[in-house]
Amino acid sequence: MTFTMGPALLFCPADRPERYQKAAERSDAVILDLEDAVAPDSKKRARGAILAQLGSGGETAELDPSRTIVRVNPVGTAEFEKDLHCLTHTPYRTVMLAKAESREQLKELEGYHVIALCETAKGIVNAVEIAQAPNVVGLMWGAEDLIASMGGTSSRKDDGGYRAVALHSRSTVLLAAKAAGKEAIDAVYVDIPDLAGLAVESADAVASGFGAKACIHPNQVAVVREAYAPSADVVAEAQELLDAAASAGTGVFQHKGKMVDGPILKHAEATLRRARLA
Repeated sequence: MTFTMGPALLFCPADRPERYQKAAERSDAVILDLEDAVAPDSKKRARGAILAQLGSGGETAELDPSRTIVRVNPVGTAEFEKDLHCLTHTPYRTVMLAKAESREQLKELEGYHVIALCETAKGIVNAVEIAQAPNVVGLMWGAEDLIASMGGTSSRKDDGGYRAVALHSRSTVLLAAKAAGKEAIDAVYVDIPDLAGLAVESADAVASGFGAKACIHPNQVAVVREAYAPSADVVAEAQELLDAAASAGTGVFQHKGKMVDGPILKHAEATLRRARLA
């Protein structure tokens, strides 16, 4: 399966069912979160809320399964087993595995399309093997849990930019996903009021090759979508370049005084793909 949800994926606490539909309407896909967004004493209620919005037979869901992801607790925890039992009674088959750390763990989710969330030191180091698991459709990375797993205090410097270890981890996950032919999802931007900073980071995600970015607030969705949607001028330039390539009929040619080869044409094709999605 190819992961096609996005570009703006919005987290929603699973114990807040009154937000489900709103989150789905305001994003490209909703992530019902059974992990960090839900307090330990509310996890049972969160699973119950997911089940309660289904039809009596469990086959009719309030949310579109093709645009819904459920983040489950880490493999090896009692909550994971309970999450999995809950999911078997739903039509939702795309899950996000929190704190994924090995390919072996993915066997626990056979039959599901998995976004492996690499957010520990072990998960980052093993990102290549995790991406190669047959049921993995994408990788996402998480900055704050990663730094916490190493005893650090913050993923960002005083100027707002990521520390070197976070940048390395981000690149590692991106490369691992793409090398395996899977999608890569960029981490959340936790400074909710700073939409300008989010815009800069989202633009970098697009340019780097991330297929989607996760959001933690509805106000972030439009910013992410704008970053992924190329302007009319950019689309026109990409189409003109591809038309020129078709006319040239050679591997390398000149266009407006610049040399054009295969990689540049792939950039243009990616631009048109984003335009179609937008």
